[in-house]
Amino acid sequence: MMNDANEISHQTKLYGFIGEEAGTSSLCATLNKLLKRKNKDAMAIPMNIREDDFYFTVSNMKKSHVNGAILSNEFVQDVVEILDEADEIVTQSGMCDILVREGEKLIGSVLFADILTKYLESQNAKKVALIGINHYAKAFALTLNNSLHVSYFNDDLEALMSFVGEMNISDADINRVAPNMDVDLSSFDVVIDFSDFSSLSMLSKLSPLNIDMKQKKQLSSLKIRANELSANYTGFENILDTISSEILDFYADKNHLDYDKSDMRF
Repeated sequence: MMNDANEISHQTKLYGFIGEEAGTSSLCATLNKLLKRKNKDAMAIPMNIREDDFYFTVSNMKKSHVNGAILSNEFVQDVVEILDEADEIVTQSGMCDILVREGEKLIGSVLFADILTKYLESQNAKKVALIGINHYAKAFALTLNNSLHVSYFNDDLEALMSFVGEMNISDADINRVAPNMDVDLSSFDVVIDFSDFSSLSMLSKLSPLNIDMKQKKQLSSLKIRANELSANYTGFENILDTISSEILDFYADKNHLDYDKSDMRF
């Protein structure tokens, strides 16, 4: 979806949102409303891409009119091998969720961790239960600040110990969580699920805020469990204002949004 006026010219900066179900998300609509409000000559476009076409599509961005892209979570690992350059956090976590095209180079970064941290700050969340040790968990751990106190949960304690060692987390509070256990997380301000558990039935109580950044059509074990326990659930679509604001700031920092719609360029 374009902005309200559907205004686009050959000078308009274009940014894609790439995902298998990108068109079902409200991200582009929310981001375009913000760009219009800021009078920026830029537009976000949803790009529904199948897994088989992903490599070809992103590789060809190098010579396209698309100036950058946001990656849906099913593609954040696959894109890393296509990048020409990447931030250190991309290298360490093995994921990239936003990229910018500079000439014919694709340069990757991780934005979600900053988005999540700022959202937690806005909710006054301090005490975090983090479930899982995947690439999202790595990126989040790598960007932690002292305002958050994180306890780590996983079904494999040996793998969890390796994770905290790799992330250089000192004095980590590590905990086992697995099927047939009874785990009460109500003492935490927020539960963040980055696990691959098909069920979170072992969680007998959740926190006031429960997040997994899943999108509309993605299976969310946390959402299912939150509904069962009548608890709050927050996914990707619930924090689009925060996400859109951070995306705009990211591209502005890259000097991509220097021009307003009122500027005359020849």
